[in-house]
Amino acid sequence: MCRIGRICPRMDQVTQPNGLPFMKMHGAGNDFVVIDSRGRESAVVTPALARALGDRNRGVGFDQLAEIRDGTADAAFTLDFWNGDGTRAEACGNATRCVSDYVMRGLGQDAVSLITARGGLSAVRLADGRVSVNMGVPQLDWQSVPLAHEVDLLHLPLPGDPVAVGMGNPHCVLFVEDAEAVDLTGLGPRYEHDPIFPQRSNVEFASLIAPDHLRMRVWERGTGITLACGSGACATAVAAHLRGLTGRRVVLDLDGGVLEVDWRSDGVWMTGPVAHVFDGWLTPAFLAAHR
Repeated sequence: MCRIGRICPRMDQVTQPNGLPFMKMHGAGNDFVVIDSRGRESAVVTPALARALGDRNRGVGFDQLAEIRDGTADAAFTLDFWNGDGTRAEACGNATRCVSDYVMRGLGQDAVSLITARGGLSAVRLADGRVSVNMGVPQLDWQSVPLAHEVDLLHLPLPGDPVAVGMGNPHCVLFVEDAEAVDLTGLGPRYEHDPIFPQRSNVEFASLIAPDHLRMRVWERGTGITLACGSGACATAVAAHLRGLTGRRVVLDLDGGVLEVDWRSDGVWMTGPVAHVFDGWLTPAFLAAHR
């Protein structure tokens, strides 16, 4: 802090502090803290650190936390995801797009391969600056979603007649007359914690605007209301096609922006904007308090 009467240095003249660097990014308003741990012997994120960083008043705040780790001979990097409650997330499409853009720029490339808990994925940068990621083949059997027992995935025995889709993480998709009118805070947790989802569920509410055009809002597992959800957009597009509402290419209007989904033979491709907002440093004292 600069005192009255002192000349404060410019930010580019300030010596970098000791601590842990991080980036703040977002894709269509779906925001992330990203920690680059490549070259370290082990990952640095713990459940306690994820919870502390996710606090928008006492930490940094995020919808998900992503940690970049070293890749393999076939992948440029590995990506781990965390929710704000300190639990792990298996997939996060928008974070995958944002981090892929960051890595591609560092490598001077327009395409990259990576590894997540979902398996091997690939991402490309389009001419207009948007980034597409192949989120893999959707999981459409009850064990893989996963669900607690065998049931018709297209018609779950829950209020609202939802669809279950796995995109590396579980999704519960409900088609409603007006997504704008849905009480996300009231309904989201009910579906997230329903016993039919042993690992809880992300919850999407979507309404049909036109053929191949949906309005979607989301309650994310372990986080709550978010402005966008990449894996949720993919799950919703898959569910809409399986219900006969749309084709395999869908434009989705989310609270934070527009995502496009194309369910191809090699997987579900999701395209949207990316933003690298700022860089910062976590202080040694903060890190020591939240190991």
